[in-house]
Amino acid sequence: MDKSQPSPQSQTPHCSVRHPVDLSEVRSRRSQLLDVDKAQRMAAFFSCLGDPNRLRILSVLSQGDQCVCDLAAVVNMSESAVSHQLRTLRAHRIVGYRRQGRNVFYYLQDDHVANLYHEIAEHLDEPEDS
Repeated sequence: MDKSQPSPQSQTPHCSVRHPVDLSEVRSRRSQLLDVDKAQRMAAFFSCLGDPNRLRILSVLSQGDQCVCDLAAVVNMSESAVSHQLRTLRAHRIVGYRRQGRNVFYYLQDDHVANLYHEIAEHLDEPEDS
């Protein structure tokens, strides 16, 4: 480890002044704490979104419903690869589908998913703090 850099422990926030712990505040915050089961489901959801190809597919679906063949053409992947990614996205309820004749059209499951996608994309377009 480089001696000129502070150790990770020295960068950990801590109270510089000892103070009494407000137990009612601790209880209040604990009552609002994300439960373990939901935290695990959210982690799986975000893990699903951790794949660049899935995010590219979402970027196309954020513009409207698409069939697999059109999605494959837009993202420059095989239909088989796109179908595989769509199965994963469907398993996490990120996309849904509807049949129209012989075609299957995919769409973002609901406004929550669309809003999440747009908010993250917008956040990443913001200039970095100096």
